[in-house]
Amino acid sequence: MAEQIAPQQPLTPAVFHILLALADGEKHGYLIMKDVEAQTGGRLKMGPGTLYGSIKRMLTAGFIEEAEERPDPSLDDERRRYYRLSNMGQKVLSTESQRLEQAVKIARQKQVLACLTTGA
Repeated sequence: MAEQIAPQQPLTPAVFHILLALADGEKHGYLIMKDVEAQTGGRLKMGPGTLYGSIKRMLTAGFIEEAEERPDPSLDDERRRYYRLSNMGQKVLSTESQRLEQAVKIARQKQVLACLTTGA
């Protein structure tokens, strides 16, 4: 049974970074994969199974939607599907970003991040 994504749950790293990649605008799957790899400095590399499985769940959850307008077919492969954030996806991304920001704030207060940067 496919796992559902609930808006109030913490997002998986893959889902979070896909939403971040789409925050810049509409993208097709391969470009999303490349953006995620670039924005994580290569720490998160998604294969097609992870990417398209996550996209399918996000479409079902209403976090993203398939773009209706397509580039000129002479400039692009017509088989590509383009995705964009939905209003709900923007809210979920904002909520998750705030949750992560709060976690980082607590980690700084407890000097956990200092240990990572100094090697102590």
